[in-house]
Amino acid sequence: MLGVDRERFFPSFSIEPLEEEFIAALQRQVVARGVRSMTELPQLQLLAVSGGGENGAFGAGMLCGWSAAGGRPTFDLVTGVSTGALSAPFAFLGQDYDRQLRDIYAETPSSQIVEKRSLIDVLFDDGLTDNAPLRGTIARYVDTSMLAAIAKAYDAGRLLLIATTDLDAQVPVIWNIGAIAKSGHPRAVDTVRNILLASAALPGIFPPTMFDVTVDGKPYQEMHVDGGTFTQTFLYPARLTRDKAGNPRASLPSFRGRAFLILNRRLNAQWTTVERRAYGIAIRAISTMVTAADYNDAIRIYHITQRDGIDYNLAYIGREFTEVAPAGFDARYMRTLFDYAYGKASRGYDWLREPAIL
Repeated sequence: MLGVDRERFFPSFSIEPLEEEFIAALQRQVVARGVRSMTELPQLQLLAVSGGGENGAFGAGMLCGWSAAGGRPTFDLVTGVSTGALSAPFAFLGQDYDRQLRDIYAETPSSQIVEKRSLIDVLFDDGLTDNAPLRGTIARYVDTSMLAAIAKAYDAGRLLLIATTDLDAQVPVIWNIGAIAKSGHPRAVDTVRNILLASAALPGIFPPTMFDVTVDGKPYQEMHVDGGTFTQTFLYPARLTRDKAGNPRASLPSFRGRAFLILNRRLNAQWTTVERRAYGIAIRAISTMVTAADYNDAIRIYHITQRDGIDYNLAYIGREFTEVAPAGFDARYMRTLFDYAYGKASRGYDWLREPAIL
């Protein structure tokens, strides 16, 4: 790791470092906005973007269409998981980065995302595909100028958080991209690229990303994969905010906020004939579990925001979108999905105020 203060957090072990960073961010906002205290801060704008593979084109289209419609806020907190991690930096930096976001999700051929491996490679390597093309695509967009913009936003009290999974330790890791960008470390750009690549590394499909760390003076490597292994969407941990039921442990001060969740997924059931073979059954079962996880995340975040008095808004791929991807990261499918979401958002999206009923 880079050794940057508050570079990453381990919520499974302790919430206090993340709590300290949230409070520090609010204090930076007080200074940046020229108000006297946190209680005078305007309503905070929060955004969570979920995983979903090629369905990330939905979130990209939503954000770009929202810009076209007007009224898209500058987000004080943006979180991303998996494909949501790839779009999160662009969402965080605002509509000036919509062109890049559109390019990635609506104009990039699948050959610049994944490369299939030979049968021999599949049997003996660490993934069914090679994500070297995706690494190159990330590198074209995530550069020193992007990190400088993220660092400036971090100074103003805004946070960009990306989740990966430490597969060796079986724990979620939340990366503080703003702190890394602000550090000016010579390896900061490469580290952020690796974090985004790791968060999108669906285990078994994409190779994991290895991070060099030192523990007790001894170097070793951590294996990181898709943050969706733990959660498809996150906003902030439930323990982070003050317990309004009377728990004496006070953490973050109460604040006014609007939370937007973009789920890059269909939540309604998708009927299909499942081939009676081990591979087909396994793939269908995994798909079902992931969809259920997305829905459960939406419910979990809904209850947290309702407890904390935060306005809840949800978007997901509707029943009317009937296109089916012929293969992973098919360019035509992603462009069609992007256009669908862009059209809905540009006309004024009707956000759901509570989780949809399946």
